[in-house]
Amino acid sequence: MIQPLRSELTRYLRAETVGGAILLVAAAVALIWANSPVGESYFSVRDTVVGISALHLELSIGAWAQDGLLAVFFFVAGLELKRELVVGELADRKKALLPIIAAGGGVVVPAAIAFAIGFGAPGMDRGWAIPVATDIAFALAVLAMTGSRIPTGARVFLLSLAVVDDLLAIGLIAILFTASIAMLWLCASALTFAGYAYAQHRRITTPFLYVPLALFAWYAVHESGIHATIAGVALGLLTRVRKDRGEAEAPATRLEHRIQPFSAGFCVPVFALFASGVPLNSDVLGELFTNRVSLAVIAGLLIGKTIGIFGISWLAIRTGIATRPANLFNRDMFALSVLGAIGFTVSLLVAELAMADVGDGTSLEIAKAAVLITSLAASLIGSALLLRRGRVHGARRDDERDGVLE
Repeated sequence: MIQPLRSELTRYLRAETVGGAILLVAAAVALIWANSPVGESYFSVRDTVVGISALHLELSIGAWAQDGLLAVFFFVAGLELKRELVVGELADRKKALLPIIAAGGGVVVPAAIAFAIGFGAPGMDRGWAIPVATDIAFALAVLAMTGSRIPTGARVFLLSLAVVDDLLAIGLIAILFTASIAMLWLCASALTFAGYAYAQHRRITTPFLYVPLALFAWYAVHESGIHATIAGVALGLLTRVRKDRGEAEAPATRLEHRIQPFSAGFCVPVFALFASGVPLNSDVLGELFTNRVSLAVIAGLLIGKTIGIFGISWLAIRTGIATRPANLFNRDMFALSVLGAIGFTVSLLVAELAMADVGDGTSLEIAKAAVLITSLAASLIGSALLLRRGRVHGARRDDERDGVLE
């Protein structure tokens, strides 16, 4: 009786609606806890240092969630991207072109807006990267809950878009937040990645090889000075996605089924728990709509993402460079573009990295509050637009069915 229960739990955790809901609950708990009478305990737990001093791994619990647990999330993202590139929608060049172009617009325009508004503000020399990424779990959860009547091409477009712009965001993290590189550790990580790829090529399947390789790869990247989450996406991209003859499923599919529930049900929510605890005091609330850091993040996400994704998509479709997904219209694309403004996980990560050493921490709190409120606004606006578009598509299908019956 235990196995069916476990399988059912795994199936539910794998669904975007549940993963997104858990993420939202974790963020809400963090906000309530941090602003409650026992709020000091939140920051005490988050800043408690644990680890192994001999390995230079004495990190706070919040840092472990950021560097360690998010590496699992990025591993799943890497698996998803590799699968889409090799056997999924992105394998077809014509189908792949639109989400790739849209992701590019959804990175460049928000970054440009954030840079222009926040230029000269503390931390904005790198903080302009805060609004560049779309939160996969959160955005897909909103789409699943409110866009059930929208054609399935919408989910494929949004998933492909989010995966590609997360990859671009990961590249920015590697470039912007690497102060110095320890070449020996970088070489060690490269050799570990090569060993992982060779094991995949030789069709080795035992976790007794892959788990130590993955752990050492994470450690080597961490010690090299590059953000440790890069190890996750690199290993995901090196995993085989085509199944051999006689093989039930490819390693990437098998790993995604096993790890995605852990990532969605534990890793990302725990990160959100320790990243979303912003003290909403008078200082933060008073500056939320006047401080240039928060204005840069809000405008970059809500305006920049929507304009960047929809504008470049419309232009690519209009000029014939790419084609729109089947049965989707401009208003559908606009609603999906608004969902692209849900930054959350990666945006909070970039805010932590960009603002951690600025002043007394107020800039970090303001930036994170801006990410949270903008992601919430984008989810509400996007939901309203999707519900309206769902009614339009439903009415159109009813008319077509009535026409056939007549």
